Amino acid sequence: MNPGAVYAFLAFTLWGLFPFYFKALHQISALEMLAHRMVWSMLFLFVVLTVRQQWRWLGPVLRDRHLLGRFAASAVLLSTNWGIYIWAVNAGHIVEASLGYFINPLINVLFGLAFLNERLRRVQWLAVAIAAAGVLWLTWENGQPPWISLALAVSFAGYGLLRKTARLGALEGLTLETVLLFPVALLYLTLLALRGTNAFVNASWGVEVLLMLAGPITAIPLLLFAAGARRIPLSMLGLIQYVTPTLQLLIGVVIYREPFGQVQLIGYGAIWIALAVYSLDGLWRAKFRRA
Repeated sequence: MNPGAVYAFLAFTLWGLFPFYFKALHQISALEMLAHRMVWSMLFLFVVLTVRQQWRWLGPVLRDRHLLGRFAASAVLLSTNWGIYIWAVNAGHIVEASLGYFINPLINVLFGLAFLNERLRRVQWLAVAIAAAGVLWLTWENGQPPWISLALAVSFAGYGLLRKTARLGALEGLTLETVLLFPVALLYLTLLALRGTNAFVNASWGVEVLLMLAGPITAIPLLLFAAGARRIPLSMLGLIQYVTPTLQLLIGVVIYREPFGQVQLIGYGAIWIALAVYSLDGLWRAKFRRA
C-alpha cells in the first residue's frame, strides 16, 4: 500500500474522532478551549521545530508584511472554524457540523471559480446544483439555513484558498499562524486566571492533561496530512477526505443520539449524490489524463 494513503487516512480519521476529545472537555467554553488549543499548539510546534532545527525560515517571513497579512487572515479563518466546531460539538450539533465538511469540497470549487479564475465543467456544475438543492431542502424544512454547516464550510474553504496561494509549507504555515494567535490566546488565558476562572488552574489533573494534549492533537494530523498529500494523487486525497465527516456523522447519530430523520436523510442524501458525481468526474478525468 502506498504509505501516502496510510498517512492521509490516519490524518482524516483523527480529525473524524475529534468529537470524542471535545466532548471530554465539555465543561470548558469554546472560546477558552480555542485559546488553550493555540497555546499548547505553539509549545508543541516549538519543540518540533527545535528538534528538526527548522527555524531559519521564520526571520525572513516576519519581515514580509504582505505574507504576514495573508497569514493573519488565514489564522483568523482557522480559529473561527475551530471555535465554531468546538461549540457545535458541545452544543449537540455534531451531525450539522459534519455536513459542513461534506459541503466544503464543493465550496472550494466555487471559490476556485470566483477567485482563481478556474472553469467548472458541466458535471461540476451539476454537482454544485444538486448540493444546493440539498441545502435549500434543509432550509425549507427547518425554517432556516444550516448556519453551522455553512459557516464551517465557508471558513475552511477561505482558509484553504489563502493557504493554497501562500508559499509556506504545512508545518511552517501552521507555526506562523500559531505565532500570530499565541499572544492573544495567552493574554485571554491570563485574564481568566486573574479572575479565577481559568479552567486549567481550577480543573482536575485529567482535564489538565487533556488540555495539554491539544498541541499534538492539533499538529499531528496536519503533519500526517502534509506527508500524505505529497505522496498520492489529488483525486485519491479528495476521496479519502470524506472519512472525516463520515466518522463525525456516525459518532453524532450512533454514539450521541443526535436526531437524523427523513428530512436530514433527503438533504444529506442530495449532498452525498453531489459529492459522488463530483468525485467520479475527478477520477474519470485523472484516469483519462494518465491514459
